[in-house]
Amino acid sequence: MNEKTRNTLIIRFVITLLVILAINFFLPRMMPGDPFSTTSSDVQGEDIVTMTEEQRQYFISYYGMDLPLHEQFFRYLANMAHGDFGQSIYYKIPVTSVILIHLPWTILIIFCATALSTAVGIILGLISARNRKKRSDRVMMTGLIAFSEIPSFLLGIILLLIFCVWLKLLPLAGAVTPFAHYAGVVDQALDIAHHAFLPVLTLALAQLTGVYLLTRNTLITVSSKDYIRTAYAKGLGERIVWTRHALRNALLPVVTRTGFMIGLMMGGAVLVETVFSYPGIGLTLRSAVVNRDYALIQGILLVTAVSILLCNLLVDQVYRKLDPRVSD
Repeated sequence: MNEKTRNTLIIRFVITLLVILAINFFLPRMMPGDPFSTTSSDVQGEDIVTMTEEQRQYFISYYGMDLPLHEQFFRYLANMAHGDFGQSIYYKIPVTSVILIHLPWTILIIFCATALSTAVGIILGLISARNRKKRSDRVMMTGLIAFSEIPSFLLGIILLLIFCVWLKLLPLAGAVTPFAHYAGVVDQALDIAHHAFLPVLTLALAQLTGVYLLTRNTLITVSSKDYIRTAYAKGLGERIVWTRHALRNALLPVVTRTGFMIGLMMGGAVLVETVFSYPGIGLTLRSAVVNRDYALIQGILLVTAVSILLCNLLVDQVYRKLDPRVSD
């Protein structure tokens, strides 16, 4: 990568980051109410007299919410420059601590779901492309397209009813068994996998069709290229031609989609973690929105956005390494 391209990427990254910071700050404050009026209400939204107006004004002043909005914004930017995400109003601990507690659980299910959906989607796409125009291809494509129309939260509820309620094979909620005593690391890993299975499966199934269609359509396009015909002319078998020549070149768009898939899964994790009560960053974000915890909302959205940006930059660099034809 030459210096001009590198500088352009840095400028774009900085501009995008500033836009994200602005959205993170103003979006939570556009919601009705404030953190203290919300925490003084019951489930039905009826006010309960648990905090006097003087107490409420004290906390608003304590957290600097009585300052003009532009002053709050500049203070927010200054704190971000020093890596200070602020104090969670709901959890009463630093936002960084809350994120570090919950983020690893989300990273676990997103990483596993991305790997699973990508691997299965590539395999199904290869099978479908090799059997294009046959009945098996039409049935597979129609079925997966219809399946993709099911929202992730509804799919999660269906899997929850089947595996947890009816078959009683998997736990209903949580990431680990409460108060469990593990015999070793393997036992703990199995318990974590047992709880993460359905969230991973739900996220993977939600993204499977996109990987499948991209792989299938790219393989069909690649199969008509001259180097594929040359490979057949050399006497290479069909399996070798499809796997070593066609699939290798068809994987480039799939690699690009992987970066976007991570962003989609980060958004889907909010719904999926809510369905399974999985203590990841998505469920924490939902709790922060309900309680109007501005600092926590800002921290989670910022970490999520930066993670997606970094994943896209990484995918871009991997793409350049896999395809030398991409110019710097």
